[in-house]
Amino acid sequence: MPTRAAPSDLDPSRRILDDLFGSPSRRDFSVRFWTGETEGPPDAPFTLVLAGPGALRSMLLPPTERSLGEAYVFGDCDVEGDLERAVATVEPVLRGLWSPSGLARLAAELRRFPAERGERRRRAASSGPEGRAREGPSRRGKLHSRGRDASSVRYHYDLGNDFYALWLDPFMQYSCGYFPGGDESLERGQEAKLELLCRKLLLEPGQRLLDIGCGWGGFVRFAAERFGVRATGITLSEPQALFARERLAEEGLSGRCEIRVMDYRDLPEEERFDAIVSVGMVEHVGHRNLPEFFSAAFRHLRPGGLFLDQGIVTLDSTRPWLRRLRERLFHRWTSFIESHVFPDGELVTAGERLAPAEAVGFETRDVTSLREHYAITLRHWVRRLEAVREEAISMVGRPTYRVWRLYMAGSAHGFASGRIGLVHELYRKPA
Repeated sequence: MPTRAAPSDLDPSRRILDDLFGSPSRRDFSVRFWTGETEGPPDAPFTLVLAGPGALRSMLLPPTERSLGEAYVFGDCDVEGDLERAVATVEPVLRGLWSPSGLARLAAELRRFPAERGERRRRAASSGPEGRAREGPSRRGKLHSRGRDASSVRYHYDLGNDFYALWLDPFMQYSCGYFPGGDESLERGQEAKLELLCRKLLLEPGQRLLDIGCGWGGFVRFAAERFGVRATGITLSEPQALFARERLAEEGLSGRCEIRVMDYRDLPEEERFDAIVSVGMVEHVGHRNLPEFFSAAFRHLRPGGLFLDQGIVTLDSTRPWLRRLRERLFHRWTSFIESHVFPDGELVTAGERLAPAEAVGFETRDVTSLREHYAITLRHWVRRLEAVREEAISMVGRPTYRVWRLYMAGSAHGFASGRIGLVHELYRKPA
């Protein structure tokens, strides 16, 4: 049994926790201190583990999403149990800390704690392959230029095909599934999504299909095999393209499908397709480049053809100009996902996507929200990643494993709580 520490050792941390979350009897989670002592309900959905006396300083100074996420990634704290529930518990508290008086009081208190952040990260980095952490994205070049977009996409996707294969479905769908019953397996949910996309596009044998941002080629394979189309997929990731080509060759589909490493802006001017799909790519385009994105799709689509764009949207009702100003001045420096997961990602509302699409000549035929389905998808991914924890850590290191576990659990909460959404938008080019 751990020996109870002297009151002076734990009391500062207890005071902060009580102030933020209430007394242990009122919390719905447990806390385990670096001494081994645990407070809170024994059947709690999660336990917050504090690695040392300076853990709360690392987590909350400054009180940003990035500070909190990095404290978890580098081992200042840990979460045992339901990480999505932990995010849901902490998020409103974090938002409430940004009042001037609350921020000043918290900062003054936390500065009395030991500054352990740098030392713990140095120890993690020197602990062999499992402790290695990736360098941050380069951010060289103009925002959403071809070179910078390619660098950002590769930062996220070039972790290794084997890592993603550990927890994705056989079609390697790294996007929202479709779960009409709510309890389907991940495999069935992703096949149902692929089927839904193909039927919305009214695909027929012999048609030419373009997949912008094709990932590992799962949709290309599915559409060619089940609907008989001739498909072209484009990606900015060489490892993804290699994987997709190998799978197409294994299934005898190379004659009807091709995968190119190419920016959508560099498609040959004369190429035309009967249908175009883009799944989970528009988030990387950027608000200013949406007219160019939709113009490219319109230009390469035959008259009467359909274009289906699936992407994450913000459900923030703030005026667009104010939201983007806030993101440039604040969000890009405080966001955990921006710093460690999707550099240069930018979410707009569904309406902000519709306007430039219609401006280039598209007719909007359907808008469908699958917000709840993405929460289900992400929960599947988190469970599957947690189930192969040791193998994942051996591949990418403990910090990167924790980055992916946290960003996916946090995103599940974002979709479930209605902060972000997922929308299918189906457009038709007039005949």
